[in-house]
Amino acid sequence: MKHIFLGLSICSALLLVGCSHKEVYKPENVKGEWKNAGRLSASIKHVSQTAAVLENGNILTKEGEKSLKISKENRFLNLSGGWIITQNNDNNLELLPEEGIGQHVILDVNRTVAAASIQDDTVAILFSNNEMALYSLSAKKIVFKESASAPIAVDARIANPYFLKDLALFLGLDGKIVIVNIANKQVLRSIIVGSEEYFNNITYLNVIDNNMIASTGNGILALSDKEQREKYEIRNIAYTKDGIWLTTKQGEVIALSPTLQYKGKQKFPFAHFVGISVQNDRVYVLEQEGYMIALTKNLISYDVYDVDMDHDQVFVGDDRFYFDDRYISIK
Repeated sequence: MKHIFLGLSICSALLLVGCSHKEVYKPENVKGEWKNAGRLSASIKHVSQTAAVLENGNILTKEGEKSLKISKENRFLNLSGGWIITQNNDNNLELLPEEGIGQHVILDVNRTVAAASIQDDTVAILFSNNEMALYSLSAKKIVFKESASAPIAVDARIANPYFLKDLALFLGLDGKIVIVNIANKQVLRSIIVGSEEYFNNITYLNVIDNNMIASTGNGILALSDKEQREKYEIRNIAYTKDGIWLTTKQGEVIALSPTLQYKGKQKFPFAHFVGISVQNDRVYVLEQEGYMIALTKNLISYDVYDVDMDHDQVFVGDDRFYFDDRYISIK
């Protein structure tokens, strides 16, 4: 019996070792080291789609590092409408002027906020239970509220509400876009982006030339004259007037038209992409093992470069990738 237990233990150990082995991306050819790089004043603590917060409290925007600081006790939510939006320990919103001039504003919400944005006097808030609300900034009171299905589990990449002229678009944790008229405080319509049971929240939205692109971790929607949907397991996405480029969990870089027509693909076995940016005539993707891949927009050809990184928390600026206490320029 002792030998049986010993045999089982050895087999279990071998299985565990086998399961713990992880394949990683290894390029066949590396053109050289990407040398256009620099340093931040501190390491990145928190990343969102619009900005990041450094360990010393400084704000990192798309344009670069700012000397504006937020309290270490506050949770950063968004940079929107000239305000730095945070949530304090009392579960209230604390708004700081982006230019550093003026008083902080406290909005009593007393609940966990998942996302928030500001346009003029309107504060659009998405709560962690998927409830939506509009607040008046000057009056500091709620003026609109709408309930929705609470999520079971969400993707950490929660998208902030999006303003489109006199409309507030709430990007739900249940995969729906809820469009609200700000003036009359009425829901105009809702649009389904994804319908998965778990991790179905909207992670991205942008509008260019009256064409709206929205995505969850499992699919993408294009809306202009009509709705188009495609299924992809999306890691990163970039949308310009020339098209859409996305990376997938399968190590693919895919090019689509603004209406989701397939244009091309490159596959990089076992690649785990952590950022994407489109600059001029190139698509740049950052790979977790420390590689920058620069592709032509049609994805026909590419070059691979070494990058000194061992960090998967990446903030994508206008022409830089930021990680840890460093950045690399890609313009």
